[in-house]
Amino acid sequence: MKEVIHRNSISGILSISLAILLAFSTTLFGQEGDPGKGKQLFNANCAACHKLNQKMTGPPLAGVTEKQSREWLHKWIKNNVALRKSGDPDAIAIYEEYGGAAMNVFPQLSEQDIDDILAYTAAPPPSPVAGGGADGQVVAQDTSSGISNEVVLGALVLVFAMLVIMLVLVNKTLMRIAEAKGIELPEEQKKRLPLWKAFVKNQFLVLVSVVFLLLVSAYFVYGYLMQVGVDQGYAPVQPIHFSHRIHAGDNEIDCKYCHSSARVSRTSGIPSLNVCMNCHKNIMEVAPETGTAEHSKEFYDGEIQKLYEAVGWDVENQRYTGETKPVKWVKIHNLPDFVYFNHSQHVSVAGLECQKCHGPIEEMEIVEQFSPLTMGWCVNCHRTTEVKMEGNEYYEKIHEELSKKYGVEKLTAAQMGALECGKCHY
Repeated sequence: MKEVIHRNSISGILSISLAILLAFSTTLFGQEGDPGKGKQLFNANCAACHKLNQKMTGPPLAGVTEKQSREWLHKWIKNNVALRKSGDPDAIAIYEEYGGAAMNVFPQLSEQDIDDILAYTAAPPPSPVAGGGADGQVVAQDTSSGISNEVVLGALVLVFAMLVIMLVLVNKTLMRIAEAKGIELPEEQKKRLPLWKAFVKNQFLVLVSVVFLLLVSAYFVYGYLMQVGVDQGYAPVQPIHFSHRIHAGDNEIDCKYCHSSARVSRTSGIPSLNVCMNCHKNIMEVAPETGTAEHSKEFYDGEIQKLYEAVGWDVENQRYTGETKPVKWVKIHNLPDFVYFNHSQHVSVAGLECQKCHGPIEEMEIVEQFSPLTMGWCVNCHRTTEVKMEGNEYYEKIHEELSKKYGVEKLTAAQMGALECGKCHY
């Protein structure tokens, strides 16, 4: 009996100790929920207007449980409108402080959901990691560079000079051996002509060499002239760095969200900075793991600040100041004035993906001209690309007639008239 009582006493003491420990940890961190689940709920419901440590459309929420009671926060999050109508002074003060911007109501959140969100806002922030590496790892900056062309050329010149010296030494060695063994060399060899004189006297070698040099020169001159006006690989530095790798690649933003006129217009269009602000009004910095060997996290954050300066956005007070600065973007893809190209014809009618002409744009940190954009490149594409007829009524009738004429099931763009001069030159 005593043993049972003793066991019950120990069990009771352990239970009380555990309860005290849990109560202490809850009081210490101000948490009554799961911060992990709270982060997911925060990102899904709150992040559009709030950050933990920075003012946005709404106030910063870090440590909000120390400013208001949990009971009040539950009421505010569930239905802030009803709380204001009840005459609550704190609710009215917040509403007036932020210019009458009404917060959404969240009746779908359960009491536990709200506790999880509050636990996330009360959780201590993670310590900063040097170098912006993911998972607490330091990202090493790669300062090494590839071997330059000058080094390669210098090495080749050195090897060639060594070969010449070796040939001269071998010739002198052979002459000394012949002299030591008493070998008589022919008189004309003793008095041999310089190499250039011997070459000039041989008319056949002169003719062959001249023809060879003319052909080689013509080849290089033709190659140089064919590159005039071809800017393949051109990648200018822009006034505000824009990473297509982050936007179109990591975040999978559709190209036509920014270049919306590509669907309906001749040009793809340069998006106004207001389009950028649709996202960057709330996204003021990049994720810690965004930094690369070429650009650090601080570099990307600095470029976002350039955007704010250009549009006149006051981050602290979350408003436009009206003081704007023009951004002089550098055009990358330039066609001659006598060439007509229509984006909508290719994007909306032909159904081509942007990567067909612009390459893997979602992998480019700095956008470059991927394709040569020459006449031959366009003509070859028209000759090999079949017209997509699935769900494309634009060409349905003419496709049916021309496919009978050419005896094929699918026509190429060239067979549809895409090689006519007037299509591109007007």
